[in-house]
Amino acid sequence: MSANNKIAEPVSAISSFNKDTFHPICDHLAKSDQQLQSIIDQYGYPPMWRRSNSFASLIHIILEQQVSLASAKAAFVKLKKKTGKITARSLLSLSDEEMKACYFSRQKTIYARHLAQTILSGKINLTKLRQLPNEDIRTQLKQVKGIGDWTVDIYLLFVLQRADIFPHGDLAMMNALKEVKKLNAKISKDEIISLSATWQPYRSITTMILWHYYIKKRNIRL
Repeated sequence: MSANNKIAEPVSAISSFNKDTFHPICDHLAKSDQQLQSIIDQYGYPPMWRRSNSFASLIHIILEQQVSLASAKAAFVKLKKKTGKITARSLLSLSDEEMKACYFSRQKTIYARHLAQTILSGKINLTKLRQLPNEDIRTQLKQVKGIGDWTVDIYLLFVLQRADIFPHGDLAMMNALKEVKKLNAKISKDEIISLSATWQPYRSITTMILWHYYIKKRNIRL
């Protein structure tokens, strides 16, 4: 590892990763974890999935709740085509029927509108949110209907690139972890979280490696 790619040790809940540190952190994790090393050896480095810090990104994450990535993407693309640009104002201008035509369920329509209203009212400012510690961000975002821990975890990981996020509510990541570690299918959430401490303070990057394994092994096209 070159001096330019040296990993900066995270010291706070605002610690993040970027394109310059991503591969060095992958290597650091793989060096001490044989299964992670095997994933990288077989499939290469994972993509460093990123999304902009925008209303549209949060809508995309809400759409991904409890459905396939393909279904969520189809709805997101349909909404973008309908609005031109996905903003809080453009979404609120749509009727229930128009939202339904964009593949939004009644429940996700409610969630999306509440998020839009919260953004427009100034109760949540995405630019200011970036400066806050993880748990303060979690507290603010969970005030929005339909936003729970999984949605916040994905926002912290994909949008803000926070380095130590472990979305234990994500089924794909959990299934991948159980497979590569040959864990008992009935292992408890607390045991999984305890196991994840091995990868601190870089659990976000471990999560991306496990997602990469899950996608490649199942030949999922994104």
